Amino acid sequence: MLKPVGDRLPYDLAVDIGGKLLKLQVKSAWFRNGAYYVDSRRTKTNRRQMLRGRYGKSDFDFAILYIDDLRVFYVMPVSVFSSYKSEISLVERDTRQRKPKSLYYRERWSMLSKRAV
Repeated sequence: MLKPVGDRLPYDLAVDIGGKLLKLQVKSAWFRNGAYYVDSRRTKTNRRQMLRGRYGKSDFDFAILYIDDLRVFYVMPVSVFSSYKSEISLVERDTRQRKPKSLYYRERWSMLSKRAV
């Protein structure tokens, strides 16, 4: 695993899978109103203000979304991650009739190796 130096790059980690480097953006979820949420925007700060912007489709390959309370990961391709406007909700209870779209990406680590082929 490689870790970029500094905070100016749009990804947090890079992994070498079969000789191909995949760039990963790591996001932690927070709990609010019965669901977990992840901000899908990039945040840059300087001494005066906090700037938010959208990630581009070439900024990284996958977003790794982590729910610390549950020790659960979501592995989401950048194309899906960047399609969300600001927040991604991760619903971790089975009381809903319709499953959220994000559930498809829960613990989908196999997507990394498939992309590396």
